[in-house]
Amino acid sequence: MNDVGEQPYIPRIVDLELDELLSGLPAISLEGPRAVGKTETALRRARTVHRLDDEQQLEITFGNPSRLVEGEPPVLIDEWQRYPASWDLVRRHVDDRTRRSSFLLTGSAAPSERPTHSGAGRIVTLRMHPLSLAERALTAPTVNLAELLSGKRRPLAGASGVTLTDYAAEIARSGFPAIRPFGRTLRTDLLDGYLDRVVDYDLGETGFGIRDRATLRRWLAAYAAATATSTSFAAVRRAAAPGSGELPSPPTATAYQRAIEQLWLIEELPAWLPTRNRLRRLASAPKHHLADPALALRCLGLDETGLLEGRTTDHAIPRDGTLLGAMFESLVALSVRVYAQANRARVAHLRTHSGEHEVDLIVERRDGRVVALEVKLSATVRDRDVQHLRWLGDRLGSDLLDAAVITTGREAYRRRDGIGVIPAALLTA
Repeated sequence: MNDVGEQPYIPRIVDLELDELLSGLPAISLEGPRAVGKTETALRRARTVHRLDDEQQLEITFGNPSRLVEGEPPVLIDEWQRYPASWDLVRRHVDDRTRRSSFLLTGSAAPSERPTHSGAGRIVTLRMHPLSLAERALTAPTVNLAELLSGKRRPLAGASGVTLTDYAAEIARSGFPAIRPFGRTLRTDLLDGYLDRVVDYDLGETGFGIRDRATLRRWLAAYAAATATSTSFAAVRRAAAPGSGELPSPPTATAYQRAIEQLWLIEELPAWLPTRNRLRRLASAPKHHLADPALALRCLGLDETGLLEGRTTDHAIPRDGTLLGAMFESLVALSVRVYAQANRARVAHLRTHSGEHEVDLIVERRDGRVVALEVKLSATVRDRDVQHLRWLGDRLGSDLLDAAVITTGREAYRRRDGIGVIPAALLTA
């Protein structure tokens, strides 16, 4: 058993963005799944703290709501969704320009009781994800997404000692800072307990009553089996009842999806629908991802050994390639989201209606120009692995700023055709 004491703070890529926003804006809402590190990040900046996950503080707040906007700024309201009226209290305080305002709101769920005002223009929302590969400090990253987005296509370099086995271990280890330090057995217990809490407690806080927890568990496992695919939700629903099991009804399955989304545990990767060019016949279905691939793995009852041994699941979800490949793509997608957010860019995927052409990750700047990334569970890259990137380059021309294959290999370099090859652990923001 590992003896894990208090762990040092892990610097986050979002730290710089948060500090920039706090220096110029009166209120920031830091959102993301439970245990992602929001509170610890916010506590490092707050001078007054109201923790609404503490029942006594919550009870006091119901009796005296105005206390939430009092105190030396920045004022942190932790788990604000437990008292949804706090959103409007902050908004009104910000509107009163005679007062000094600096607020941090953190939340692990969208509240069942919506604020009466969106807060648009007053409260800026910032998403916090589990740790990216770069933040896990497996090796020193040498390739910046910012440089790829510049379109300069400079030479790539750097070497990584991270192996396929290491990536499988990282998938299972999770990006939750408080869970990662433990050994495999305790870490598995903690992740299983995380899912138990979601089903038994957190969903109730969102206002969604669970009548059949076993059916929800089956739906979650089916969704996890669909990781990194654009399988229809109807197919996910059917896969939730293997054998002669009872299917969740369509309204129930839809309610499950929305409830898990409220907890920030589903983060669909949208289809890329460009506005700057004339690409046609693109599919619009999103790719499915849980917030952390470790949760998907535990929904399926697997660990890194099962991944490496190629064990399968009982869920009839069509997939190109192995489950390990899907989970590796999900880990890379999580990481690229973190890097893209730091560069004020968005992430999507591309697929034609026929499925003839697919690109795993499209990182789009605000001007509509893009970087295209393919994810390959391989240490080597051959011509067939870049055919979709070449196809996209032929159609986008200068709007394709750069293109690369993200691999499990050791060295970063450019091929003779200019397409980059980047080990996943060497990429950062």
